[in-house]
Amino acid sequence: MKPSQKTLKELKKNSTFLLMVLPGALWFIILKYIPMFGNVIAFKDFRISRRGFIHSVISSRWVGLENFKFLFKTQDAYIITRNTILYNLVFIILGLIIPVTFAIALHEINNQFLRKIYQTGMMFPHFLSWIVVSYFVFGFLSVDKGLFNQLLSFLGRDPINWYFSPKHWPPILIFMNTWKGTGYGSVVYLASIVGIDKTYYEAAMIDGATKWQQIKSITLPLLTPLMTILTVLAVGRIIYADFGLFYQVPKNSGALYSVTNVIDTYVFRGLMVMGDIGMSTAAGLYQSFVGFILVVSSNLLVKKINPDHALF
Repeated sequence: MKPSQKTLKELKKNSTFLLMVLPGALWFIILKYIPMFGNVIAFKDFRISRRGFIHSVISSRWVGLENFKFLFKTQDAYIITRNTILYNLVFIILGLIIPVTFAIALHEINNQFLRKIYQTGMMFPHFLSWIVVSYFVFGFLSVDKGLFNQLLSFLGRDPINWYFSPKHWPPILIFMNTWKGTGYGSVVYLASIVGIDKTYYEAAMIDGATKWQQIKSITLPLLTPLMTILTVLAVGRIIYADFGLFYQVPKNSGALYSVTNVIDTYVFRGLMVMGDIGMSTAAGLYQSFVGFILVVSSNLLVKKINPDHALF
């Protein structure tokens, strides 16, 4: 049988499955792959032309690496890089430990009704936008009417001007990110736990294993591949920051820039103030390139330690 005929036969055989993945494939092609050609703007002094985007790209002057130099020669380069990486390191660690802990705890609840209530309550923050969350936070931290300052006044202490006190915001941002993301993360791990063969636990119970021994010897080892894959993917986005968290929640307060300014917010402010599209594209390309290197490097490290847990 000729290769072309064999290919046509396989396509016909799997036509139903191919139609199922077609919407997702088109979404990736249109919104992910085609826009990649726009990365050339990172190497140009982009100027918008009335004759359209393509003409603007072609007619803009080539500047090479000047946009990258401008991005990293600013006085804020160290601050935004430090904040982005350190926050994400904490998010990766907490985003692994806390969701796994909650997933195991939910799985151990025998009452299905209570499990659904807890699971729904944990998932609810995930569906709230950061704009909505920022007003919840403001309700707690407002100088005159905030719940925290009201409590401090009740205890006889001076109120805190939270939006002008940088030292308080690292734990606030870490808490808010954990609060919003724990529910979704725990559901992912809970789905994996539910898929574990029950006979493993039954055999362990017959041998007299306690709950902790079952978790340590069965649940955690079988969760390790998923934990490794999600961690590798998270490491690949270590220089990306959640824009809503760092821009909306602190209310874009200039007094907090030293602890809330990250690469994404810095580029946004630069684009809004200076309209420098080339520099913004350069920052996005830099983040993507470094993220790619980190994913590949992390995967190679995991493959050396345990090939079965590698992403690819």
